[in-house]
Amino acid sequence: MTRPWTDPQIIDEILTECETWAVVGLSTNAERAAFRVAQTLQKHGKRIVPVHPRAETVHGEQGYAKLADIPFPVDCVEVFVRSELAGPVADEAIAIGAKAVWFQLGILDEDAYNRATATGTVMVMDRCAAVELSRRDGKNGRSS
Repeated sequence: MTRPWTDPQIIDEILTECETWAVVGLSTNAERAAFRVAQTLQKHGKRIVPVHPRAETVHGEQGYAKLADIPFPVDCVEVFVRSELAGPVADEAIAIGAKAVWFQLGILDEDAYNRATATGTVMVMDRCAAVELSRRDGKNGRSS
C-alpha cells in the first residue's frame, strides 16, 4: 500500500511544476546529502535557495538564515533536518506560501503532513528528490 506522502503522482507534480526550491539545511559542506541533492536539482534546471543559519552562498546561490528571509516566492521547500525539527519547518513553508514541502529520506512527521495538506500544500516525506529525478529521467529515456 502506498502511503499518501509517497504518492507517485504528487511526486511527479512537484518535480514538474516546482521551479524554485528552498533547501533547508543546505550549507557549503560537500559531504552532506543536501549539498549533492541541491546540485542535482540545479542540473535539472531548478533554482535552489540555500536556507541555513549561516546564510552561506552555495552553488552560486545566495543563502538565507530562515525561510521568512527569502524575498521572492518559493515553490517547494525541501527539508534536510532531523524529524523532530521538521514539523516547524513545514509550518514555516506553509506560512511563506510554498506550494509544496518535501521531507528528505528518513524524515517523517505525520502531524506536519496533515497540517500541510489541510491547507492545500502538497507534501512528500521519506523520499529523495535526486533519486526521484533520476527515476523520472529513466522513464523518459534521458540520462542525467
